[in-house]
Amino acid sequence: MRMTSRISVLAMAAACGWAVPAQAQDSNGSAIQQQLDAMRQQMAQMAGQIATLQAELDQAQAKAASAQAAAGTATQAALAASDAAKAATDTAKATGDKAGAFASAAKWAADTKVSGRMYFNLSSVRADDAAGNTVENDGGFQVTRMYLGVDHKFSDVFSGNVTMDVSRVDNAGKNVGMGFYLKKAYLEAKLNPALRFRLGSADMPWIPYVEGIYGYRHIEKLITDLDGFGTSADWGVHALGDIAGGLISYQVSAVDGGGYRDPKFTQAVDVEGRVSLKYHGFNAAVGGYTGKLGNDVQGAPAYRTASRFNAMLAYKDKVAGVPVTIGGEYFTASNWKVLAAAPEDRAKGYSLFASVAPLAKWSAFGRYDWIKPNEKTAPLKQDDLWILGLQYSPVEIVDLALVYKRDDADGGLKIGNLGTGQATRDEIGLYGQFRF
Repeated sequence: MRMTSRISVLAMAAACGWAVPAQAQDSNGSAIQQQLDAMRQQMAQMAGQIATLQAELDQAQAKAASAQAAAGTATQAALAASDAAKAATDTAKATGDKAGAFASAAKWAADTKVSGRMYFNLSSVRADDAAGNTVENDGGFQVTRMYLGVDHKFSDVFSGNVTMDVSRVDNAGKNVGMGFYLKKAYLEAKLNPALRFRLGSADMPWIPYVEGIYGYRHIEKLITDLDGFGTSADWGVHALGDIAGGLISYQVSAVDGGGYRDPKFTQAVDVEGRVSLKYHGFNAAVGGYTGKLGNDVQGAPAYRTASRFNAMLAYKDKVAGVPVTIGGEYFTASNWKVLAAAPEDRAKGYSLFASVAPLAKWSAFGRYDWIKPNEKTAPLKQDDLWILGLQYSPVEIVDLALVYKRDDADGGLKIGNLGTGQATRDEIGLYGQFRF
């Protein structure tokens, strides 16, 4: 604005100078003419200055316009950069959310284990009564048991397990279909190796422990399980742990008593416990049970209090580099499922088992069970069970065994695999298991 005013003043002065000379020349002569020439010279210099100032003004205006354009471009660039930064932030956030979700899903998957197990056999059966008459002569393929389990670790303290049991349903020794049961469903709190709690349906203290040493559950149940004097899982509260680096282990379970297949509300709590010792391949354990077996239900017939004592001694390790297992289990039970109005009763039995694996993927095994299920009320009744087999394990998850089983019992005794009226029962076939 100052430069424009200066240019205007100079222009007005120049105009005045050029207008005066004509009059001055007519009236004053040459002296005036000299003054006018000097003024013209000054005016010419001023005109030059005006032109210079005008050029500077044009240049300044051009720079201002360029700066304004640059400022607009910079503003647009800044806005574009801001939009790009916001888009990048949104993209990073979305990517972070996806990465977090993926990491969370990956951790959940890593902390979750899915397992399965199936027992099956293809066999031929013949059974005779006490008079030697054949009362069963058949066979075929059957899936005797299938488990599908999910384990999940929620934290270093809490974990859980859900296991579905699909098993055959028998009627007088005949397979009449498959039943679906929830065998295990519990929440575990591991406070330390010496103390864990399980709430729900979980493994009982005795049968699963001995099964782990025996090693051939897919061939046959243990004596207490097979003959109905125990169950492998039940609903309740279970406390267990390992002491002295695993040298001693224990478990105590307070349960409903009816087994995992028959959960119910009862007026009393049954208790089963076990204490075991493991040292350089030697395993020793004692255990017991007491309760009403889930029969202490209001309005139902009264039952006597049942009790059971168990003991086991086994060796499971390598001898001269060859895996060997040899052991025995003993039990005695009083008033097992005996009505209060009925006479007291007692059962006892033992099982001897052994296996050896001299060749890779091959093993031979044998077992003998002896039981008196009603020692007081029917002292002559007893059952002898022999099992012999040769097993081949082509891969870690598959076992196939050629098996022979024989029951020899007092006529009319229905126990284990024996049907009503069967005194002897012979079975030969291919047994196996598939697990993952």
